Amino acid sequence: MPAHIIFLLDLVLGYVAWVLCIRVYGMPKLRTIDQVTAQRAIATLHSFRFFGLAFLLPGVVGPNLPGRFAGFAAYGDFATGILAMLALMTVRMRPLFWSLVVAFNLVGATDILVDYYHGIQTGLPALAGQLGAAYAITIIYVPLLLITHAMALYWLVRPQPNSIRAVAHDAIAPWSLFWRE
Repeated sequence: MPAHIIFLLDLVLGYVAWVLCIRVYGMPKLRTIDQVTAQRAIATLHSFRFFGLAFLLPGVVGPNLPGRFAGFAAYGDFATGILAMLALMTVRMRPLFWSLVVAFNLVGATDILVDYYHGIQTGLPALAGQLGAAYAITIIYVPLLLITHAMALYWLVRPQPNSIRAVAHDAIAPWSLFWRE
């Protein structure tokens, strides 16, 4: 089987396996916790993205790995990892925490999508062997990262009825003194 077919098959199956795993094990747990805790769990996973700098290490990747792909992938992962760590460190400063959650998810998702674009443009599927040890990052870790970015961004934009009720209750509470029976 040609290398590009193996690479694409591995990549698609990586997404399928992670969707099944998250659906069975992740979502039931994530549905039971508050949004801050869920976003912290996702940020913790993404805080390890500094590991993407491995795309720049000779010996880890092959000498013919396209630099256009490797550089953007490495530094995009690094930036996302740093933003995720900062989000984790600022959880008690909620406005800053939420800004960093948005930032690491937008930067991280954009990084992965641009990496896919660069990978296609540079013919990466046919050069998959040049990924060397980083092949596992691409096939196993990246699908999980993009799926969790999608989940985090969805949770950030979906309506939060309980949160709205809590905010409304906090806003109305001082005035309730005037209409108590």
